[in-house]
Amino acid sequence: MESPPRKIIHIDMDAFYASVEQRDEPELRGKPIAVGGGGPRGVVATASYEARVFGVKSAMPGARARRLCPDLIFVKPRFDAYRTVSAQVREIFSRFTDIIQPLSLDEAYLDVTSDKLGLASATIVAEEIRRMIREETGLTASAGVSYNKLIAKLASDQNKPDGICVVRPGEGADFMATMPVRRIHGVGPVTAQRMHALGIETGADLRSRDLAFLQQHFGSAAPFYYRAARGEDDRPVHERQERKSVSVEDTFLEDLITREMLVAEVDRIAQSLWGRIEKSGAYGRTVVLKIKFADFRIITRSRSMAAPVRSPELLAETARALLLAQLPLRMGARLLGLGVHNLDQDEDAEAGQQLSFPL
Repeated sequence: MESPPRKIIHIDMDAFYASVEQRDEPELRGKPIAVGGGGPRGVVATASYEARVFGVKSAMPGARARRLCPDLIFVKPRFDAYRTVSAQVREIFSRFTDIIQPLSLDEAYLDVTSDKLGLASATIVAEEIRRMIREETGLTASAGVSYNKLIAKLASDQNKPDGICVVRPGEGADFMATMPVRRIHGVGPVTAQRMHALGIETGADLRSRDLAFLQQHFGSAAPFYYRAARGEDDRPVHERQERKSVSVEDTFLEDLITREMLVAEVDRIAQSLWGRIEKSGAYGRTVVLKIKFADFRIITRSRSMAAPVRSPELLAETARALLLAQLPLRMGARLLGLGVHNLDQDEDAEAGQQLSFPL
């Protein structure tokens, strides 16, 4: 017997942190705001759509965001408020299915192959979820509906904000063909640049390369890219995945050599990591620094605490100390990474076949 076909929905709240702030503070509505730090070393966690038209984006340094949008209003994050709303949204999901995989406070996969209400289509389920979110939280969400996780996630971003995109059986390969490779989940910025250098700009370009070619240039990741270009993805929706770590890393176009450049990057990565920690509610006792050198040699250094790290200042201070203990470096660094392990997670925080029935 073949496994039953799947109906997968990806729900993504629109500019979540910023939207919560604008909902709760009427004077912020219609204005360009950024949730995060506006200081010299601050980082944008989320920008409102009014700010995004100026080019302000998540993970952007606060100083650059201010240059792009001089009228930008920075708002300090209120993660307790975001978690409260996230719990409301999660409860709405649970009315339709128990197979829910949260990715963060503001997005999740849902497997509604057999939804609790017995609705005929996943599109109807997604529209009902969006309606309930709007009515019960005052916020909007976008949805992607498809037969696998890869396409559902990409689809949820197609008609943002407050939109829905449905990719039906038989449409997956065509949907992927026009997709820029940099947008495919699992293709990072450095890999996208390598693909562009090989003449691979879109999913169609990727599909035109055989598996041997992709293995030659991308190693163990090649089978994923080969199947992704064809709209194939058989990963299941996991009901609750226990995080083992939270991390951020960045590969540089030019190797970092000087103390000033290295410290500045570690500070920036620590800010970005703190945003992910707060977003997932996963606080760790061990801070880990990763350095990849110009010759691709990798070292890691760590420091463990008696209690979980619960402030951005302590995280940045620990990361800086781990880095400074390694200076001067034997050669330039092409990658820096920072993570927390030995997590003490909040209880309520987490970080195939074609369909033969209508989506």
